[in-house]
Amino acid sequence: MNNPALHIDIVSDIVCPWCYIGKRRLEAALKLFAAKHPTQAAPTLRWLPFQLNPDLAASGMSRADYLQSKFGSADGGGIYERVSSEGSKEGLAFDFKSIARQPNTLQAHALLEAAFAIDQDAQAAQLQPALKEALMKAYFCEGADLSQDATLLAIANSAGMPTEAAHAALQDKTAHASITEQEAEMRRIGISGVPYFILNRQIGVSGAQTAENLLAAMEQALVPDQA
Repeated sequence: MNNPALHIDIVSDIVCPWCYIGKRRLEAALKLFAAKHPTQAAPTLRWLPFQLNPDLAASGMSRADYLQSKFGSADGGGIYERVSSEGSKEGLAFDFKSIARQPNTLQAHALLEAAFAIDQDAQAAQLQPALKEALMKAYFCEGADLSQDATLLAIANSAGMPTEAAHAALQDKTAHASITEQEAEMRRIGISGVPYFILNRQIGVSGAQTAENLLAAMEQALVPDQA
């Protein structure tokens, strides 16, 4: 019989490039974990919401204006060169120049929460991670405008989310309030930057750590006699 599964909560935002890099490094760490602990059940994952720009208008804003305001340059002043370099090491083809609009990500997080609920009902966590990947790829590699409901619905459908469920998530104000509350809780417990990994609600790991560092944290979070 497999040992109880390690649980990993990943606090992140869809529009955070380091979160995308961290996602790839987590995937690599999970492969290392499986190889090193073949009798251990595969870790379970949940993606939790965090908004880098929670005060951004629902319609978002021009990406150039956003970068000018944040970095003093309409192209980010070369700030993304290192990000692109690190991303390429993980197989990510960031295309920052294709991004025309900086979105408010509340709606996207609502979709992810609805996807998690569907996963729970199906007892197979497949939809939420697939949707997380689809959203980040669409934004960072294809320049998708995530401020548009039609775009979000199309991405959700491509990830396998039923149209009715996706549409309901985008319209559900109660769900949106829940996202805001969850994010507020993350900030209350001291999370101010993402990605942030919480292992078995015991160990917190901040930043896009290497696969090896994430593996070490995963092993530390195991019950001692299972490590």
